[in-house]
Amino acid sequence: MKDPKILLGALIIIAAAIIFLFVKEKNTGLQPQVCVKNICFNVEIAKTYFKRGKGLMFRKNLIEKSGMLFVFEHPNLYPFWMKNTLISLDMIWISEDKKVVFIHKNAQPCVSGTICENINPQAPASYVLEINAGEADKEEISIGDSVSFINI
Repeated sequence: MKDPKILLGALIIIAAAIIFLFVKEKNTGLQPQVCVKNICFNVEIAKTYFKRGKGLMFRKNLIEKSGMLFVFEHPNLYPFWMKNTLISLDMIWISEDKKVVFIHKNAQPCVSGTICENINPQAPASYVLEINAGEADKEEISIGDSVSFINI
């Protein structure tokens, strides 16, 4: 018959290993954030062609201090539009060296069946951050502000 102390010890080791793996998995899945002037936004990342194309379309709301970060392969003048977007947004273009280079505030949804106008930045960017309309003013985000990324 097996020693109960050995069996108990083995069970404790197995339980500890499972807990360790679970905690490790949780820690590697940390929420990506974009921080401007120490104000951080939890973001979804759109870095594939498909994800950038869909963006925040068909969303009925966006939690405060959250948004979507569009990631491009190289700096360029990337226009955006509000086709099929149901919520008003502030759009912040960010340079390769992580400075705010252009802001379009309070972009309005494009009504279905109409031609959606492009929002054209005035400077090349590698990233675009979309957040709820009004948050750029509320947090006093300005052109030239430094931006940092966490878990991106």
